Amino acid sequence: MTLRASTRETLAAAGLDPEDIEQLVHRALTEDLGDGLDVTSVATVPFDLDGAADFVAHADGVIAGLPVVAAVLEIVSDDAVVIQACRVDGDPVASGDVVLSARCLVRALLTAERTALNLLCHLSGVATSTRRWVDAVAGTGAVILDTRKTTPGLRVLEKYAVRCGGGRNKRMGLYDGGLVKDNHVLAAGGVAEAFRAIGATFPGIEVQVECDTLQQVDDAVAAGAGFLLCDNMTVVELAEAVRRVAGRAVIEATGGLTLDRARAVAETGVDFLSVGALTHSAPALDMGMDLRPIREG
Repeated sequence: MTLRASTRETLAAAGLDPEDIEQLVHRALTEDLGDGLDVTSVATVPFDLDGAADFVAHADGVIAGLPVVAAVLEIVSDDAVVIQACRVDGDPVASGDVVLSARCLVRALLTAERTALNLLCHLSGVATSTRRWVDAVAGTGAVILDTRKTTPGLRVLEKYAVRCGGGRNKRMGLYDGGLVKDNHVLAAGGVAEAFRAIGATFPGIEVQVECDTLQQVDDAVAAGAGFLLCDNMTVVELAEAVRRVAGRAVIEATGGLTLDRARAVAETGVDFLSVGALTHSAPALDMGMDLRPIREG
């Protein structure tokens, strides 16, 4: 089956491709079902037993992934499900909050449970982690960015969860922007040489330059770079980089950032903090699916 028009519209409005999400959900379900069935549910639950379940937060955080849960439920139930979302993605939730309720055949609910929770808990964990970073730099003018340090196959969803948490996405992949890193510098013979090579090969594309030292900051700006990544620099070095650039380029702090020093880094005047931990190290937000008591008759 295909997803409902309403779910497709919700996914598209969130910047997600409904076709991609549908395929992702099918792959995730196949991990559980293979070419067979949910043997436990088939053996223990009458085929025509109807029921309802609530998806409940077991910890405080930020919710992300509710339209994806809807997609899982629609596919498993063959579109025979009534779904009520009690929150929208990006909302804060407290332990005990019901975020979504569903009614359909109990077999379908139990079959969908783990796949739906795997996605919901992970994406909500990313959103929750992002919100902590966003809150840490609030009022400084600095913006929290994600990176390409994502789970293979889940980049689009993880970057969506970053947006739900109040962060901003950087480039999606290697194809939508140039980024000169240390290995490119070695291969090209210098920062300026690498920067110019990208501009000559792909005119009009944005080129960002990673700088490990203040001298590289000077070299990159002199070559015309408008976006600098200051990698693993101290707060003092970042402040000096901001002073030297004097508004001629956007500055992103990256590498070695921790939540406890995020505000100090932001207060140096950098424009962005890019944080790989938003996606590669975010703990899942604890959530569960509670089947409501089954009433006879």
